[in-house]
Amino acid sequence: MPADPVPDLLARASQLLEDEFASLPVFESPTDPTAMAQVLEATAQRLRDNYPYFHPLYAGQMLKPPHPVARAAYALAMKINPNNHARDGGRASSEMEIESVRHIASMFGWTEFLGHLTSSGTIANLEALWVAGKLAPGKRILASEQAHYTHHRISGVLQLNCDAIPTDNRGRMSVEALESELRKGNVGTVVVTLGTTALGAVDPLQEILALRQKYGFRIHVDSAYGGYFALIPDALDEPARRAYAAIQNVDSIVIDPHKHGFQPYGCGCVLFRDPSVGRLYKHDSPYTYFTSKDLHLGEISLECSRAGAAAVALWATHQLLPLTPSGDFAHGLKQSRSAALDLDQRLRADSRFTPLAAGPPELDIVVWMVKAQTPARSSQLAQQVFDACADRDLHLALVRLPAAWFAPEASPSTAVLCLRSVLMKPEHQAWLPQIWDRLTAATEAVLGT
Repeated sequence: MPADPVPDLLARASQLLEDEFASLPVFESPTDPTAMAQVLEATAQRLRDNYPYFHPLYAGQMLKPPHPVARAAYALAMKINPNNHARDGGRASSEMEIESVRHIASMFGWTEFLGHLTSSGTIANLEALWVAGKLAPGKRILASEQAHYTHHRISGVLQLNCDAIPTDNRGRMSVEALESELRKGNVGTVVVTLGTTALGAVDPLQEILALRQKYGFRIHVDSAYGGYFALIPDALDEPARRAYAAIQNVDSIVIDPHKHGFQPYGCGCVLFRDPSVGRLYKHDSPYTYFTSKDLHLGEISLECSRAGAAAVALWATHQLLPLTPSGDFAHGLKQSRSAALDLDQRLRADSRFTPLAAGPPELDIVVWMVKAQTPARSSQLAQQVFDACADRDLHLALVRLPAAWFAPEASPSTAVLCLRSVLMKPEHQAWLPQIWDRLTAATEAVLGT
């Protein structure tokens, strides 16, 4: 592991926080340092059974280590353990949440909105679909076949009908198939994904907005993974650039700071363009909302208790790494994007692999087949290469996708197991040569060439 600056960062900050409460009468909480040390040693032993998510050679799932300042701020806040449901439980952290959510909304061009943090992207999407169901009762929800499975599951929880729309060969929602469903006249909301979890596909938002003018429906953007790429449109290909340019016109947005935003789990965020949807959250509490006439976050959230420490960590990260197109945060996204394009180019130049036939990745996720006579054999080889990479401390991921996306002559109904790399760490750009060398060595060991 790299040197950890958090203990030193916390020492001074922790003392400053303790000094603020020094006027209170002293009391002691019973603790046993020896017993706690033993428990923590056992905990460290258990935690050794993990992949090295923090290292650039981990290029598998969507796991990005939180920034040290986020970890330090979270730990500092835990000395108080604020609860951002009501200002009674989280005075400072509630204000920090409001400011942080405003920073996120500004990425999408929103200055008037309603929004808050959530404990996960799943809960953020649940709130967006709950509002959608309230505003269009009895109407269907549509999402692409490559949209996150949580939308169908959430719709079931909310007793809403959710149907899947086919995608093109890049995993993007088919506008033609969508319009065919819209003609039926019973659609209330379309979920548009900007950055699918399988391959980072960006649905054609601008074209879907044009359909909204014709058919009338809400548009919810699930950008849990890809939302921050709105900061670097010039680094994206034209279709994705057009989609992000149109995002300010949608009805709701979800983004996960615990993905590209350098935050600890869990930290999601939901935004609504129309602040008046807050009326749908209205409820009474006999004891909660009396310490301030200002908005309590629990008044616009389905969740009750939420970790104020998550807001503190996000606020601190924004102070160090502002969400501006020219800042260090945006530069890190460009590095991830560059690493993905580099890997894709190397794969296309190697006769042993078959990348996505339609073209390079739209964000920073790369998928590819191992070339073989049949999809079944390719799937077997992909698993073997995956294992051989792990033996060389390179950790990738696997994903099952339509074989026709890689080999157009394949049957549309045939799936193939592919290798997948999520290059979401800024360090991946510098480490790409080592990643490639280990992938090449693993492939040679499996194929013999």
